Amino acid sequence: MSMLGLPHHDGSARYVPNQAPGLGETVPVFVRTSASVRTVRIRSVADGEPRYGTAVLDREAGGVRWWRAEVEVRNPVTNYRFLVDSGPTGGGQRWLHARGVVGYDVPDNTDFRLVAYDPPPEWVRDAVVYQIFPDRFARSAGAAERDPPDWAIPCDWDRTPVIGRGPETPYQFYGGDLDGITERLDHLDRLGVNTVYLTPIFPARSNHRYDAAGFDRVDPLLGGDAALARLADAVHGRGWRLLGDVTSNHTGDSHRWFVDAISDVGSPEREMYYFDDGGDYESWLGVKSLPKLNWGSAELRRRFHTGPDSVLARWLRPPYGLDGWRVDVANMTGRRGRDAYTTEVAVALRRAVTEARPDGLIVAEHCHDFTGDLDADGWQGTMNYAGFLRPVWSWLRCAEVDLPDFLGVPDGVPRRDGPEVLATMRAFGSLVSWRALAASWLLLGSHDSARIRTVVGDAARQEVAVGLLCTLPGTPMIFAGDELGLTGRNGEDSRTPMPWRRPETWDRGTFDRYRALVALRRSEPELRHGGLRWAYADADSLVFLREGPAGSLLVLARRASAEPVRLVGAASGAGGVEGVNLYGGAPDLHPDPSGALTLPGDGPTFQVWRMS
Repeated sequence: MSMLGLPHHDGSARYVPNQAPGLGETVPVFVRTSASVRTVRIRSVADGEPRYGTAVLDREAGGVRWWRAEVEVRNPVTNYRFLVDSGPTGGGQRWLHARGVVGYDVPDNTDFRLVAYDPPPEWVRDAVVYQIFPDRFARSAGAAERDPPDWAIPCDWDRTPVIGRGPETPYQFYGGDLDGITERLDHLDRLGVNTVYLTPIFPARSNHRYDAAGFDRVDPLLGGDAALARLADAVHGRGWRLLGDVTSNHTGDSHRWFVDAISDVGSPEREMYYFDDGGDYESWLGVKSLPKLNWGSAELRRRFHTGPDSVLARWLRPPYGLDGWRVDVANMTGRRGRDAYTTEVAVALRRAVTEARPDGLIVAEHCHDFTGDLDADGWQGTMNYAGFLRPVWSWLRCAEVDLPDFLGVPDGVPRRDGPEVLATMRAFGSLVSWRALAASWLLLGSHDSARIRTVVGDAARQEVAVGLLCTLPGTPMIFAGDELGLTGRNGEDSRTPMPWRRPETWDRGTFDRYRALVALRRSEPELRHGGLRWAYADADSLVFLREGPAGSLLVLARRASAEPVRLVGAASGAGGVEGVNLYGGAPDLHPDPSGALTLPGDGPTFQVWRMS
């Protein structure tokens, strides 16, 4: 049976041709309905008050009607939804909002959104991001000439196992460096990625470097400033992008700012942190080596984001030319008790980035609910743990996976079925604009989580996960080593050195599947710029379309064998049309005499067809 077909609207260019509206503009928006719909009205909110207008029939073909309405972009974020009337025999009045179609009144927070703030850079839609944890990616010959620091536990790249938990975990030192990354860019090229994201590269007293000892130079253990310039030249020479990682919520306790602050109560740095009357200080989750920054401090703001030599701006300029930043613990930045500076900090950091380079990107880390922090002229996107990684893990997890928690939620990874997964994705996606969703990173794991191979258990389900990564709206982010089938039970355990000298351990089939799916995404415009229309969901199957002006792709993701899926009618987006298989090896699709299409029932499988 078909599901969730029409009426339909999303924020993609097919429905909202003006993707960067200006404040005060009146812009057209389109909605697609079945032929039974008699009238469509649009409800938008201006200055807090609803306004209603009537949509006009723009065109009709194949049992589908396209309606055109206009919305004044009265406020920087303008909400709108549709009131669709099919008459008393067709279901009557229903609201179409960002979460779907309902026959009851809903709050405004699930409306569609037009955003008049400056949009994310255009290149983001075409990006495929590759995350590198520098200590574990690759060592150049120069790394052997550097003495390990006093805090380090030196480790042999191919022989010393990673300690997943315990006091030694942050001090294991494998010695990867930036020139090592430069020497391995051909691997990234073979994979097909085009954006390199580095976790922190500033001096610190740990292997992860989230405890920065300064922001004014690159860690000499990584090769220093010159090595970053060489890497940037190599990355940009291939036409790619290079992103850094900055900690706006805290520094390390060895940072010059904090050393001055704790040594002298009269220093200007004292106000940049939270000290109580007894001299104790606030830190990230009580970890005393990570003192928390106080964004109520004008001095902190001056140093972090004001002027050409600020922390953010200097690394965006030549000879380094970073293309933007991922902001660590963005959800906690500026928040502490009654202090609530997060939005203004996000705006200030975004402006610092785009003033240094107009096409710069700033993406925020949110491991949980990100929806309240986007669409506010600050963070341009987020790491979409809540609306993508979590539902995908819970749908594809293997029976044997035994993790201590679910990214912080006690009692491991739950098992959830397709409709619950779809509900989760829609719940989070409905609370932000389309453009914020499209600029956010889809990820299956990172340096802070278990590896996807450990969660799903085998190559077949990993292929389904990677298929979703490369075909749903958002920017795919691949954690280095996932493409080789590496495993890990938590973030530290997942920070495995890349096995360059042990190619016999690589899962070549998994690499080939990553490569093919990345190539598919980069070759099909609908996967980068098209809209999203869900067609079907059951316990083991998810079916959706990515639609653009030139055509549409039909995607089937299945975690296990099940009954074949039958799509009927124009509402499914597939009725009466042919489908040519682009990925997965299933037969082409041909409608039966009634116009229905039947999708194969085997699984796990991931299939993509181009619809005629």
